[in-house]
Amino acid sequence: MTTRCERLKALFARRDAAVMPGAPNALFARVAEDLGFESAYVTGAGIANMHLGVPDIGLVTLSELADHVQAMAEAVNVPLLVDGDTGFGNPINTARTVRIIERAGGAGLQLEDQVFPKKCGHFSGKGVIPLSEMVHKIRAAVDARVDGNFQIVARTDAIAVEGFEAALDRAHAFIEAGADVTFVEAPVNAEQMTRIARELPVPQIVNVVHGGKTPPLPRAKLAEMGFATALYANAALQAALRAVTEVLGSLRDHGSLQEVGGRLASFEERQRAVAKDKFDALEIRYS
Repeated sequence: MTTRCERLKALFARRDAAVMPGAPNALFARVAEDLGFESAYVTGAGIANMHLGVPDIGLVTLSELADHVQAMAEAVNVPLLVDGDTGFGNPINTARTVRIIERAGGAGLQLEDQVFPKKCGHFSGKGVIPLSEMVHKIRAAVDARVDGNFQIVARTDAIAVEGFEAALDRAHAFIEAGADVTFVEAPVNAEQMTRIARELPVPQIVNVVHGGKTPPLPRAKLAEMGFATALYANAALQAALRAVTEVLGSLRDHGSLQEVGGRLASFEERQRAVAKDKFDALEIRYS
């Protein structure tokens, strides 16, 4: 049996635009696994939105992130790629972040070159740190991992700050520093996307954000371009937000769930999603 890190590495190596859904908590990770997805993305924006009720502007702490990763890794068997934001500091902090996330059960860590506090990749007003500083962070991350298959994903947000060519140059430098995968965030058209997947020699991630800057091309087209993974970081969160707003709005207006009963998971579905039958079996075994 292969490890989670080995499975994530193999998934990237296929370069078939494998769809990777984002999960802000263990329940959503379970749903993704139940639906047959091969991996899940621990979304920093999702944790900020769902756990703290704040925007994705760098407010999640390393300890909060690690707690979520540990809970999710215990709940599912699929490999987890973890959004590590800026590494929570300088190269030394970044090395510690790698060790903590690897121990928590992550199979890979995404690091980005934004200034701290960072912002969502599809927000305006971003800034990036000097290239040399990011290169040192990547080297520190590579040196810090215990399992050589733990994936170091290096993201650049430089398109919006320094332009597309500068972003490609940064990604090449990240690869030379040891990044296993690179992630050029927020390309604005298909031409840029094609060049990212063709010109960078390691596997590439494309982030498909509903309402974001990157064209929402279908998986077949992304695979044809050569992307390794199509990331849908917050699709589940956005769906849940719309659903809970509509259901609670109806409950407020009607005083019952009769108007929206068909939109609710059944009691049985809810228990199946959290594997209650397995805990029932344990209770019987040890009673």
